[in-house]
Amino acid sequence: MARPLRIDIPDGWYHAMSRGFERRGVFCEDRDCEHFLELLAEMVTRYGVRLHAYVLMGNHYHLLLQTPHANLSRAMQWLNVSYGVWFNRKHERVGPLFQGRFKSVPIDGEGSWALLASEYLHLNPVRVKGLGLSKRGRKAEGLGIAPQPTPEMVKARLETLRGHFWSSYLAYAGYRSRPPWLACEDLWQRAQHGNLTPTASYRWQVEEPLKTGLEEIETFAQRVRGAVAMGSNAFLDRLRRGVKGNPREQPDVRAWRRLLPFERVIEIVATEKKEPWEDFRDLHGDWGRDVALWLGRHHCGLTQAELGAAAGGMAYPAVGHAVRRIGHRRQTDRQLDRLLKRLERQCV
Repeated sequence: MARPLRIDIPDGWYHAMSRGFERRGVFCEDRDCEHFLELLAEMVTRYGVRLHAYVLMGNHYHLLLQTPHANLSRAMQWLNVSYGVWFNRKHERVGPLFQGRFKSVPIDGEGSWALLASEYLHLNPVRVKGLGLSKRGRKAEGLGIAPQPTPEMVKARLETLRGHFWSSYLAYAGYRSRPPWLACEDLWQRAQHGNLTPTASYRWQVEEPLKTGLEEIETFAQRVRGAVAMGSNAFLDRLRRGVKGNPREQPDVRAWRRLLPFERVIEIVATEKKEPWEDFRDLHGDWGRDVALWLGRHHCGLTQAELGAAAGGMAYPAVGHAVRRIGHRRQTDRQLDRLLKRLERQCV
């Protein structure tokens, strides 16, 4: 199994989740959920993380965490192993409980990103077909092409959301007391709405979309599914610069490299060449075009076919030839080697 790329950020925010092996249940009864929350409380103390939100969903769970000590991997490994050993003993089973390693997406701690992540997390219990919020239904609501939910549907959604006991939403919305290990203050402050109390403000923030449409939250949901990180361009660029790893062993490395747009490579090469990209893009054997393709292959995480499309419709074999041509030439051409190194420094 490929090793997921982990980015440990001091004081970083993360959306973390784990799913049961073969999508089997990991919370089969109330005592299972109770013990998992006991472990969350211990994890907060043991590893010094801040737990901002959680939801337990039968065969998976979601957490919104902050790591002052940049130790997400250690904390999550301890949580999953501790719960897996306990669960197997209790239910007399053997083998892995969770499907592979946990997944995590760094979240921009500035602005509204963390608040949107908490809303997405807390709305998991209502994102079901029976409430008109299947994948297709959510997309329709997000695009504004679905009819407004009926009063009966809104009531069912709110009852489901408020009745899901194994979620931090109830504490955020003031429906039950907040446990001492749950950090609510930061998101309460970000959700502040007019003169409402913190709990009323957060309640309005999460429940109002169930009445009027999930456009912003569904947009976030679509982005987070395949994202390597969520945040501003400055945040993503800062993380990308620090990513190290083997793209063969860790496919996420290529995904991170995709965060450098090929348009940026074109800009760098065109500036070096002092010519517009359009003037040399279609010239076979032109060093500027070939260098741009070589940089794109090594720093943008694009396949040869994707590079060909980005370069104006080149066939992927031609892209491969150009990339190999530059690679061979730099071994004997010191001037080209120095040029590539100088341009690469601008690509990080």
